[in-house]
Amino acid sequence: MKVELKDLTVRELVDGYEDDSESEGGVRGYGGRLDIRPPFQREFIYKGKQREAVIKSILRGFPLNVMYWADRGNDKYEIIDGQQRTISIAQFVNSEFSVDGRYYHNLTLEEKEPVDNYKLMVYVCTGTHRDKLD
Repeated sequence: MKVELKDLTVRELVDGYEDDSESEGGVRGYGGRLDIRPPFQREFIYKGKQREAVIKSILRGFPLNVMYWADRGNDKYEIIDGQQRTISIAQFVNSEFSVDGRYYHNLTLEEKEPVDNYKLMVYVCTGTHRDKLD
């Protein structure tokens, strides 16, 4: 299997974020090219303190754990590891929850900038289906 680091910001990750899981449309991001909840992923989503911790790490400039995506070809991807962090980030940027009483849409441009430009460590894996599951 081939593994390559992808240079990615929060702004790029949440571009086109859509959670249409209720009608089985799935959860997508990265301009519609990333399947955030592929069939093998569990549907657990971070709650309260866990998702706030993800955002506080970003706000403070602390590193998040590495995320892994599988390359589906044709510039399409699916998350292998990092689903909960990705959804937490997208939900915050979409102002679906607040951190310390502040929603993303209420942040100043100066406060949004470090969030939008926060660099994520994403490794893209290319290989067989079995390689990706391993």
